Amino acid sequence: MSETFDEATTLKRRTFVAASTAVAGLPLLTSDRLPAAASTAAPTPADQLSTVRLTVNGEQRTAKVDNRTSLLDLLREHLDLLGTKKGCDQGACGACTVLVDDRRVNACLTLAVMHQDARVTTIEGLARGEQLHPLQQAFIDHDGLQCGYCTPGQVMSGVACIAEGHTGSRAEIREWMSGNLCRCGAYTNIVSAIEQTAKEA
Repeated sequence: MSETFDEATTLKRRTFVAASTAVAGLPLLTSDRLPAAASTAAPTPADQLSTVRLTVNGEQRTAKVDNRTSLLDLLREHLDLLGTKKGCDQGACGACTVLVDDRRVNACLTLAVMHQDARVTTIEGLARGEQLHPLQQAFIDHDGLQCGYCTPGQVMSGVACIAEGHTGSRAEIREWMSGNLCRCGAYTNIVSAIEQTAKEA
C-alpha cells in the first residue's frame, strides 16, 4: 500500500496529463506531433465555387466564393467592407443588416450566390463624400450610439424603416426596429433619431 502511494506521489505533471487523456480516450498531441494538415484548410473543390456579381454601393464588384458563403462573409472577407458587423451570426441581433435591392436583409442568413446581380447597400454606401446620410447625422445629434458595434445595422435598418413608412409613432418605430438589438440600451435615442429623420424627409 505504501509502495503504491509512493509511486503515485512521484508522478510528474506530464505523466499525469498523458495518463488522464489516455483514460478519457483522447490523443495527446504535442506541438511536434500535430498533423501537417491541421494548420491548412483543404481547398474548396472547383464545382463548389461560384462567381458572384453584385453592385455594391454603386460599384460593380465580382468575387469567386464557396457556394456556402453568406452575403455577410462575402462583404467582409472578400470585398473588405468591414462596416457591416458580424454579431450573433444567427439572424437574431441585426448587426449585419444591409439593403438588398432597397430591402433590409440580415446578411448572415442569406447566401451570396442568391443575390446575383443585386444592388447591395452597406453602411459605407450611405454617405455622399463628406456629407453624412441624414440618419447618420441624427444618430450623432441624438446620441443614438454608445459602443457603436450595432450602429451600422441600426442605421441601415432605420433607413429601411423610414422608406417603408413605418414611422407613424414611436411605438411603431420600436416595433419595426425590434430585430436590431443594442446591448448598450440606446433604444430611446435610436427611436428619436429615426423619428427626426422621418419628419425631415
